[in-house]
Amino acid sequence: MQADYVIVGAGSAGCALAYRLSEAGHSVIVIEYGGTDAGPLIQMPAALSYPMNMARYDWGFWSEPEPHLGNRRLACPRGKVIGGSSSVNGMVYVRGH
Repeated sequence: MQADYVIVGAGSAGCALAYRLSEAGHSVIVIEYGGTDAGPLIQMPAALSYPMNMARYDWGFWSEPEPHLGNRRLACPRGKVIGGSSSVNGMVYVRGH
């Protein structure tokens, strides 16, 4: 199998980049480790916290101990599905100023 570009990750950026490159006539391969984002816990905004705590949908990353927080480690949910972290954010966004 040959391609002009190989993109690792089918998150928002990976999918957008693959689309733009293929639109320009390049051949593209997208590699994604995670599964589909078709589960009901991902499609339902009210289920926001569930995918973030499930190994099936989340990579399970944690911060390093934070000195100003009593050396606690904070969860850093990152999506492990097609769509990446945008698939597990419960349709929440922060509007820029």
